[in-house]
Amino acid sequence: MKGPNLSAWALTHQQMVLYLIIVLTAAGVISYFNLGRAEDPDFTFKVMAVRTQWPGADTQQVEHELTERIEKKLQETAWVDVLRSASKPGESMVFVMLKDYTPKQEVPEAWRQVRKKLDDIRHTLPAGVQGPFPNEEFGDVMINIFALTGDGFDLADLRRQADQIALDLKRVPDVKRVELIGVQDEKIYLDASPARLASFGVTPAQIGAALQQQNAIAPAGFLDTSTDRIWLRVSGGFDSIERIRNTDLLVNGKHLRLGDIVKVTRGLNEPARPGMRVDGVPAIGIGVIMDKGGNVIGLGEHLKAAMKAISANLPVGIDVHVVADQPEVVKESVSLFQDSLAEAILIVLVVSFLSLGWRTGTVVALSIPLVLAITFFMMKIFGIDLQRISLGALVIALGLLVDDAIIAVEMMVVKMEQGWDRFQAATYAYTSTAFPMLTGTLITAAAFTPVGFSKSAASEYTFSIFAVVTIALIVSWLVAVVFTPYLGYKLLDPAKLIANAQKHGEDIYDTPFYRRFRALLVWCLKNRWKVIGGTLLLFVLSIVAFGQGVQKQFFPSSSRLELLVDVWLPQGASLKATGHEVARIEGLLKRDPAVSSFSCYVGNSSPRFFLSLDVKLFSDNYGQCVILTKDFKARETLKLRLEQIFTSAEGGFGHIHPHVLRLENGPPVGYPVQFRVSGADVEQVRLIAEQVSTMMRANSHLQDVSFDWNEKVKSVHLIVDQDKARVLGISSRDIAQTMQGWLNGVALTQYREDDQLIDVVWRGEADARALDRLAGLDIPTASGRHVPLSQVARLVPVLEEAVVWRRNRQPTMSVLADMSDKTQPATVSRQLDAQLNALREKLPAGFHIEMGGSVEESAKGEKAIMAVMPLMLVGVITLLMMQLQSISRTIIVLLTAPLGMIGVTAALLIFQVPFGFVANLGFIALAGMIMRNSVILVDQIRQDEAEGKSSWEAIVGSTVRRFRPIMLTAAAAILAMIPLTRQVFWGPMAVTIMGGLVVATLLTCLFLPALYAAWFKVREA
Repeated sequence: MKGPNLSAWALTHQQMVLYLIIVLTAAGVISYFNLGRAEDPDFTFKVMAVRTQWPGADTQQVEHELTERIEKKLQETAWVDVLRSASKPGESMVFVMLKDYTPKQEVPEAWRQVRKKLDDIRHTLPAGVQGPFPNEEFGDVMINIFALTGDGFDLADLRRQADQIALDLKRVPDVKRVELIGVQDEKIYLDASPARLASFGVTPAQIGAALQQQNAIAPAGFLDTSTDRIWLRVSGGFDSIERIRNTDLLVNGKHLRLGDIVKVTRGLNEPARPGMRVDGVPAIGIGVIMDKGGNVIGLGEHLKAAMKAISANLPVGIDVHVVADQPEVVKESVSLFQDSLAEAILIVLVVSFLSLGWRTGTVVALSIPLVLAITFFMMKIFGIDLQRISLGALVIALGLLVDDAIIAVEMMVVKMEQGWDRFQAATYAYTSTAFPMLTGTLITAAAFTPVGFSKSAASEYTFSIFAVVTIALIVSWLVAVVFTPYLGYKLLDPAKLIANAQKHGEDIYDTPFYRRFRALLVWCLKNRWKVIGGTLLLFVLSIVAFGQGVQKQFFPSSSRLELLVDVWLPQGASLKATGHEVARIEGLLKRDPAVSSFSCYVGNSSPRFFLSLDVKLFSDNYGQCVILTKDFKARETLKLRLEQIFTSAEGGFGHIHPHVLRLENGPPVGYPVQFRVSGADVEQVRLIAEQVSTMMRANSHLQDVSFDWNEKVKSVHLIVDQDKARVLGISSRDIAQTMQGWLNGVALTQYREDDQLIDVVWRGEADARALDRLAGLDIPTASGRHVPLSQVARLVPVLEEAVVWRRNRQPTMSVLADMSDKTQPATVSRQLDAQLNALREKLPAGFHIEMGGSVEESAKGEKAIMAVMPLMLVGVITLLMMQLQSISRTIIVLLTAPLGMIGVTAALLIFQVPFGFVANLGFIALAGMIMRNSVILVDQIRQDEAEGKSSWEAIVGSTVRRFRPIMLTAAAAILAMIPLTRQVFWGPMAVTIMGGLVVATLLTCLFLPALYAAWFKVREA
């Protein structure tokens, strides 16, 4: 390599080099212990939820008059990709999803624009609408969820304790926000009998007016004296339930006590709001969200200490449960990867010592902790935490970072064996291989550029692979050319190396092993076209086998021990009914030996305790149980057992739709196999979706085929006789408000207690809130009389839509399915997609069937990577041209890159491992590793030819000389992957790299020389 010889500089400045080794190692150790720890990398969640309420409106009104207006306006927002909405009685929920490639820094501005546009249309929404309420914190992860339960304490008591705990936890460093989960609002109910009110001639409006007048807070003025200002305060506000009972009513000239007319009680919200249960007991949850840049493990320790102090002061009978503990998960995850890293280091050391000897192996061994230390130091500088992706990248890099050190030290040993002194031998590696090594290092790093520069959610999630591997590779080159020569100079013994070489005569490569390898190589050169043809045949066969036999996936399932059970009741089911079914499932879990603990949620899903959790919001007919199992085997056993119970006729769950699933890695997709049916007409969409579901149910690889919405719900329309109503002085609005009051209650005023505002609610007594009593409920008239509802309105039972889901402003029904065997979702999805083409041809204009699920998300990631592939190829070709200065030699090196597919396909088929996004990253990295070895060998051949050797001898001699370092570096990379094969997430990548590198290394030593000889028409001298 031209320019300053860094190896020579290192040997002439040994004290400086020693100082740098000590300082950089210390910096790396300190950085390692100060690096942030997290379960997953920092990830921008590009979804906002917008909730709007319109009490009294039916689904169709909400869809057309509310959701449509919101979606139409929000479609104008920059970076918006998909608008997905759910319209149901009284409520609209719109999910704003930004494009995968939205720059991270643009996301806050996009959310600001959404808020601005919502403000712009707020005045155009129908009267009575509450909201819209946007929530861009939808993707925040709760790193800890605690729960309070109490024997002898109701949820109101627990809520008061939880409020104080939340206040205390907010003071803990790095806590961004504390949220309460499963809170049930308190109410003061005025239960009234319609007959009793009528007998007294009292109307709800009169009760409300009396309460509001007494409970009002109004200014009473102040007095200024010569020195002070004195405020006047008027008493009368309610400070107890008894004060409310004693409220005086003046009706028809008579004074009545409120408690004599209605029953006054204090209780929880009825019907209940979405709730939380822990181990079958009602609970209040406390979720803690970490501030940006915080250390998960450090915050976990602080929270544990804070909760220990708080628990000691709680009333006897209140218990604190840890429902989700991400710090503990991260600690175990980091510990697991540390073990994998230690195993990989040990494997690489064993390879070095066994193949290079004690002293030479020690030189390589000492370079490993130095490279890792500097890498940790650089990770700290660039703000890269230790998390699932960066830790895996370190293990991947470990198999690569010793390559340069092995090449450099092996060159030193060869030259010392040839009689060179230590200084010359140590500096020769730099002049002969430093530039090819640098080129190879940059090529390997360049292979990861699609991960680093592609714009997708999956690539953002895995970005630290590119960052960490690139840092480690560049650092390994610097260590190989600066520190390894210094270590070799100090540790290698020239006399022993020369003595060892003399055992083999003058030529150190004249050993039985090398003679056999040379003979094999010469045979390959003489039969070059057979070798090339055989390799191409194997390559074509591997492509065919890959397409036909290797299954595809998006991301592997998570290795976490939690299982989720989604519980869906028919649309229109009440929260009470959902709670009953959840309680039945809790009964199963309490008796199961595989269960460590569980928490359940009624009317909502679990808060986001895991980045990729598919959170579902606000559905009375939905519940979810989060089950922590005892180990990985217990998780899989329990999943199978629950699925058998839920699907069997004896299980008693045939009337509901429970779904058991594991946590997912990568962007959340929910059901793995999904097909969407879209169109303008809801009934037509429903018919097409039924046909799609029939085809999916016929597929033997699928189970649990369902719809995301489909059923209609029961409703009663009150057909008002407007003529009669007018005569009585009653409007439709009066009837609606009165019915709302009798059945669900109307807030008349608020009872103030500390920081709580408790609604005082008038409603009908329990007997009045029955379906068969509707017709007889009293409606107050303008004259003060009461008439039954049946005199002014007819009750007509009807069926109406429970919910309408839309996608980009079109009603869209998704047909969902889970896998019944080990077949991958992508395989089945593509089979079904082809079968659905016949149905697509018959669809009316404007209707579509699209494939969703994991296949759609995987395609986004692959498309983003493919978009950056040309950039990668240009970078790689440029590096090769700079090194080789020859288009022909560059093409030869490039032709070796895809040959790893032979080994990749074989390994995936033998070990029955699917090929997904993570494995795809491994294949891209593999291409870089192959080209790295190829460019060093081709450049060595070029150097020998430049020195005057014949092309034949240059090919044979260079390949023989490069054989040992190529095999050693490949062995180190392959064996370092072994610990990763046991990881659920990294296993497919490890198998891909190992299988590909085994075959590609052999082809580098045999196929590449034959290809070079054929290309340049080299004949034996």
